[in-house]
Amino acid sequence: MNKPSRSFAKPLRDVVGKAIGEAFRKQGFASAELVTRWTEIVGADIAARSEPIKIQWQRPADGEEREPGTLILRVEGPAAIEIQHSTNVICERVNQFLGWRAVARLALRQAPLRHGERKAARVSDPAAAARVAESLADIGDENLKAALARLGAAIKRP
Repeated sequence: MNKPSRSFAKPLRDVVGKAIGEAFRKQGFASAELVTRWTEIVGADIAARSEPIKIQWQRPADGEEREPGTLILRVEGPAAIEIQHSTNVICERVNQFLGWRAVARLALRQAPLRHGERKAARVSDPAAAARVAESLADIGDENLKAALARLGAAIKRP
């Protein structure tokens, strides 16, 4: 009689990696690294004002070789003209990163960048934390009391 095989949990990177990889492939990216390492590829200055959306490939005619694709970038309105002037540099850096001539052109889409939508971290209020700490007189551990006071002040914040 055969024993039923044990089912082990799969590492999260394996499960998520497959799902994310498939989403990136649908957008024309061979790997997610072009998006995740965008700052390293094009530099901080260009990456702060642009983000890759997808690579668009033209279907080759019968017997023809595939032509390089068009990298579609989302850029903020005022930065579009600067990014347009950097087209050759961006294409060169992307191709160098990928190791082959994958991109020959850029197409720009003017829209707010998604990475700019992140909220700024809240600054803690020491006075509010001190008021909460006064109500925690029963706690002997000072580190725990300070941590709970900061948490309480953050929760009470409007």
